[in-house]
Amino acid sequence: MNIPILSFDLKAHITTARALSLLLMPLFIACSSEQNSVSQYEVEIDTTQFKKHITRLASDEFEGRMPFSEGEKKTVAYLEQEFINMGLEPGNGDSYLQEVPLVEIDAVPTTDLKINSSDEQISLRYRNDFVALTRRVTEQVYVEDSELVFCGFGIVAPEYDWNDYEGIDMRGKTAVVLVNDPGFGSDDTTFFKGNTMTYYGRWTYKYEEAARQGAEGVIIVHDTAPAGYPWGVVRSSWTGKALYLQSDDDNMSRCAFEGWINNTAARQIFSKAKISNYLGQAREQGFKPIPMNMTVSVALEASYVKASSPNVVAKLEGNKHSDEYIIYSAHWDHIGINEAVEGDSIYNGALDNASGVAAMLEIARAFSELPEKPERSIVFIAVTAEEQGLLGSAYYAEQPIYPIEKTVANINMDGIWFLGSMKDVTVVGYGQSELDEYISEAAAQQGRYVIPDPQPEKGYFFRSDHFNFAKVGIPALYASGESDHRQNGKAWTEQKNSEWTQKHYHQPSDEYVPEEWSFDGMAQDAELLFNVGYRLSNERYFPEWKSGSEFKTIRESYMQQ
Repeated sequence: MNIPILSFDLKAHITTARALSLLLMPLFIACSSEQNSVSQYEVEIDTTQFKKHITRLASDEFEGRMPFSEGEKKTVAYLEQEFINMGLEPGNGDSYLQEVPLVEIDAVPTTDLKINSSDEQISLRYRNDFVALTRRVTEQVYVEDSELVFCGFGIVAPEYDWNDYEGIDMRGKTAVVLVNDPGFGSDDTTFFKGNTMTYYGRWTYKYEEAARQGAEGVIIVHDTAPAGYPWGVVRSSWTGKALYLQSDDDNMSRCAFEGWINNTAARQIFSKAKISNYLGQAREQGFKPIPMNMTVSVALEASYVKASSPNVVAKLEGNKHSDEYIIYSAHWDHIGINEAVEGDSIYNGALDNASGVAAMLEIARAFSELPEKPERSIVFIAVTAEEQGLLGSAYYAEQPIYPIEKTVANINMDGIWFLGSMKDVTVVGYGQSELDEYISEAAAQQGRYVIPDPQPEKGYFFRSDHFNFAKVGIPALYASGESDHRQNGKAWTEQKNSEWTQKHYHQPSDEYVPEEWSFDGMAQDAELLFNVGYRLSNERYFPEWKSGSEFKTIRESYMQQ
């Protein structure tokens, strides 16, 4: 995502001469009475370094940066060497690596997904109509004649007086559930959160809840609008090798299989089950599970490998309050080598997320070249296995290197747009924490304005690594310019965003294309996020979650001890 030229420095372009890559000049920002007035710096990011990182990390040589691959080895070595070259300290004791214990499971259906009724069998084709995986660490999974039950959105939410599993024993049964949550498409913010997706709408939650209910299987009905991505993303992301955090029970407490079906197949099944207006029924308060009088059968063969994949961690120690930390994060992984599309099987992940890693590296370089270290310590974490379910950041949140009560904030970078300078700064999760004010002040210094995520129904707040920091109470910021192009405006930007999501998200075509990529806006996003972190690193205040945030009580539970 891209950012406009600073309003007080109207250059035609950012210089690429390394000697001028860091022009530092003091900028004083008046803070609230609870905070210190701290000196901040405008830092100018070198676009040639941005280009170097992205072209290298997104090259075919790195094989799509899949954990447990040769691409992983090359990526980790590249990141570690960059941190060493900057003079940053190892972030995990004497090591730059935090090993994340994972299991890689390559599960492939050996049959169609067979839906049986009393008088007909519907066969759904793998990839075209359905996908299915297993988290269980086993070589074979057989599900035979498991009763299908329509379980609405698959949600149990006491705070909304909502239970889609009420009154049914799901043991031996397979839940069919809808994507997103009942509030999608509603302007009533008291109905869940209206058009803003809650965590109950995420596929990760639906799989977890089905397992808690004891279901044998769970199938999510895909629909592009409420999911936020087309079927092609499901096809590429839920096929091939998958990674999960290792567990003591080898994930045997999870459902035997977790899958998706496309909307066309779903309509056929609901029609056969004589369930009309299934979306409308599922959105009714008091919905009860509906037996579909059909069964499902599927078989999967699997191989697995237990190993670890590293988070790459570096630190710049503060000169005064070194036991307090600001964490910058970006995921280094992508999908690797998968199903070929138009002859290309390498999913390079240029935007997702070589761009975010490049931003983090150049922010790290800017901090490392400051004439005086900040007061608080700055930590940079390139996390693994984000594409597999935010696993690297989840592990860090469970096994933090630095105490969470001493962690001031997380600033996450995932997809820094390449379209050019933007007038806006779009904040995903705007209204959650006081970091809104920090980003607003920093944006104003660049002549930009802050807006909330214009597509809250897509649940972006739950779809990148900042979410795992938020889950343990650490205020988290996920922001970039992506909605209002400085020259071409909002409609043009929306069209470009939609086109990229439909054609390139999680596809081999997410590549660096020199004639289409602009780095000046990307660099300014990095400058913006540097300024937020710099301010945080030189004051005594700990930003808080705002009233109404679901993360506020979590933070307060340990900060007040």
